[in-house]
Amino acid sequence: MDKKLSRAAIFESVNGYVVPGTSANLATLKALKGIDVQGGGITVQLGMLDAYQDREAEIRAALTDKLKAQDGVTSVNVAFTWEKTPQVEFKNLLPTVKHAIVVGSGKGGVGKSTVAANLAIALAQQGLKVGLLDADLYGPSMGMMFGVTEGPEGTPEGKIKPVDKFGIKLMSMAFLIDEDRPVVWRGPMLNKALTQFMADVLWGDLDVLLMDLPPGTGDVQISLIQNAHVKGAVIVSTPQDVAFLDAKKAIGMFNVVKVPVLGMIENMSSYVCPKCGEETQIFGHGGVKKAAERMELPFLGEIPIDLAIREGGDNGKPLVVAHPDSPQAKGFHAIAKGLREKLGL
Repeated sequence: MDKKLSRAAIFESVNGYVVPGTSANLATLKALKGIDVQGGGITVQLGMLDAYQDREAEIRAALTDKLKAQDGVTSVNVAFTWEKTPQVEFKNLLPTVKHAIVVGSGKGGVGKSTVAANLAIALAQQGLKVGLLDADLYGPSMGMMFGVTEGPEGTPEGKIKPVDKFGIKLMSMAFLIDEDRPVVWRGPMLNKALTQFMADVLWGDLDVLLMDLPPGTGDVQISLIQNAHVKGAVIVSTPQDVAFLDAKKAIGMFNVVKVPVLGMIENMSSYVCPKCGEETQIFGHGGVKKAAERMELPFLGEIPIDLAIREGGDNGKPLVVAHPDSPQAKGFHAIAKGLREKLGL
């Protein structure tokens, strides 16, 4: 073995790698099965659940780059063995909910929570009984979006009453924590909190419960889906290729846990100037629809960029409430109508 190569440094570099879409590194996942060093050549053996198989090329490329950056490394081979992900039986923790629908994306920054909030209100305005669960426990935003400053009420039996706002029932970690203090819980604690948000919240009889997932495709997302009677998923993406590549990871995750994709939404589709009315395609346009057609997935609609959407999220009054006649609000209502038809509501 070349003296320049440090076996300890190699192990540390591989074990410390965080798997895309999760907060877990390879050491946490106990994925490293062996490392072989021959001269300047390194072979890494990984054993992982097949739920992560869609990230094989990304993991291989990242580890190759990390190891080749070390002195004396001339070649890197990353080999995988895949174990079948255990299929947990779906538990119906939401017996009074007709349709539990998850809203997901492969990455943050695509406006997923804003879409979930406005879509929930649009469904309620169309006559449905709707709930919205903000399942992003690390970065809950629904408190600010809905202008909720006081926590929910509890019952003597230890149950939680969801907050009623704009015609929907709402629950978020934002109602229970100091907004200036980050959430530093570990995975098992987060999973327990999500289970409580389903089983211990008095949702009542709902036609639809939208569940705003954290961005990514990790263990928390999979655990939430497997502990609820989820009927389907809605994917939010922006037109850029890089954003859609991340959305494909979310689609792959839903396929693994056998949750049908009800449709895709293109957010930030174009920008309409409020002064001149000219439309500008800042991030491109139509990419998500074309990709959905290629993958034979339904396309639910597109939402243009509007400053009022951001302002609504900041001042506690979502756009479909503050600007009901805007093109964006009409877009949300069209998407809500399409989703209702898919659900038979």
